[in-house]
Amino acid sequence: MLDFDYSKAYILEDNRVKLSPLKMEHVESLLDISNESNVWTYFLEKGNGLENLTNYIQSAIDNRKLKKEYPFVIFDKIKNEFVGTTRFYDYITDLKSIKLGHTWIGENFRGTGLNKHCKYVLFQFAFEKLEVERIGFGAHIENKTSIAAMKSIGCKEEGLLRNFIPSLDGKGRTDIILLSILKNEWFEKVKTDLKTKVKTSSLKFLKK
Repeated sequence: MLDFDYSKAYILEDNRVKLSPLKMEHVESLLDISNESNVWTYFLEKGNGLENLTNYIQSAIDNRKLKKEYPFVIFDKIKNEFVGTTRFYDYITDLKSIKLGHTWIGENFRGTGLNKHCKYVLFQFAFEKLEVERIGFGAHIENKTSIAAMKSIGCKEEGLLRNFIPSLDGKGRTDIILLSILKNEWFEKVKTDLKTKVKTSSLKFLKK
């Protein structure tokens, strides 16, 4: 079992994607993508524009120092571009539990299989290196695309946090849907299924 060392520079990668620690130097590389209109729709914290993105990344780095989060920048090896970010958070050693989220990638990289590659290397690290028992996820109840994507890679719905955040129009409250993957599910089925989907998506992408 690996002790999660927040000071260590973890590199998670395969033939398509490379995840490395998010740094302030990535602001410039991510700025154009951060300005895409639909990136931040379901986020409470906004990262559009230079000032917001700088604050967003600085906050993530500060939380890493406080051992609250471990943010990664996502690099597409085929396109040779930085395309977004993701992070682990709420790691509880005694409970062997961790959460994964705050994920955003550029519009041109969605539906290309890139996110599946990201999730594969993240799941592999969490279940096989950290040896966690569960990975938790949350999504805005109206974010149907994200919810469907998580279910497609093996996440199971487990409940709601009712009226947890302000609604999109700011006039009320709305729910967060909770999902998870367990360690036994990863080894019994999810790993094999996701590996197949990763290979399939890579072949389709390369043929374009």
